[in-house]
Amino acid sequence: MDMDSQLLIREMLVLVPVLLMALTFHEFSHGWMAYRFGDDTAKQAGRLTLNPLAHLDPIGTLMILFVHFGWARPVPINPTRMRNPKRDSLLVALAGPFSNLLLALLFAILLRVSIHALGSLTLLESSPGWIKGGIALLITGVEINVALAFFNLIPIHPLDGSRVLSGLLPLRQAYAYSRLEPYGFLILLGLIISEQSLGIPVFRLLVWYPVEVVGGIFTGIPWWMIKGLLLHLLTF
Repeated sequence: MDMDSQLLIREMLVLVPVLLMALTFHEFSHGWMAYRFGDDTAKQAGRLTLNPLAHLDPIGTLMILFVHFGWARPVPINPTRMRNPKRDSLLVALAGPFSNLLLALLFAILLRVSIHALGSLTLLESSPGWIKGGIALLITGVEINVALAFFNLIPIHPLDGSRVLSGLLPLRQAYAYSRLEPYGFLILLGLIISEQSLGIPVFRLLVWYPVEVVGGIFTGIPWWMIKGLLLHLLTF
């Protein structure tokens, strides 16, 4: 097996479980928050669970396997069942990204504890493979969860940020903004193509720069050093 194939397998071994956990907790948090506000739609649909199988989307799962990024099925929400639909919908939307930041913080704490237990990052060189894999998984857990949190806060439908913005806008402006919903996916696709083809750093500024800042704060280690460590762990 060549080096590229080994690297791909190692990346998938740490990425897939982290991404499944992040997506599952994200969707569960939406449903749990809605249930707290009186909407039991997610519960009735069997989505108020941390079982990943209840949240998997077929295409989103294939995307995880082939392009290393994907999505889960959105949890069904009915704002009309909530006590204060406008305010509660906003909080339900925020619950998903906030849950990912909590997971990222948990991974970062475990990473700090693990590095402290080792005594020095240099000792990783002589550590068993399962320790190296565990450190790589924790780093990936921080990165993926922070990235998902900030990606979902982009105010474009169907991302959570669109519902957050709708909840903050006055009713008339919120209604006008909602008319963009049918074009949300096309707008996102256009931004992705613009970044890839024209070099316009939309996601670099809105997603990956926050990952560097927040990841560095959570771990207490500059993110460029963390990324270098991850690459070393996956290729060593």
